[in-house]
Amino acid sequence: EAASRRKGKGRRTGGKARSEGLLSKQKRSRRMKANDRERNRMHHLNSALDALRNVLPTFPDDAKLTKIETLRFAHNYIWALTQSLRLA
Repeated sequence: EAASRRKGKGRRTGGKARSEGLLSKQKRSRRMKANDRERNRMHHLNSALDALRNVLPTFPDDAKLTKIETLRFAHNYIWALTQSLRLA
């Protein structure tokens, strides 16, 4: 009976170590996938902002607006165009 208890403990410890190693690999894998999704999301966002910058009239033409400047400028530009249509 004592031998079977020792044997059982060894199995649990080994299984626990293996399952902890597996959990660690799973966590790493999930983190890598989440990082990849976030990286792709940011690439798409940056591409959309670049496309928006290309249609906004800026002076000088080579000035690159920041993300927030781009969004604010686009909002104000759309508002100004709307106002000019209302007055026309």
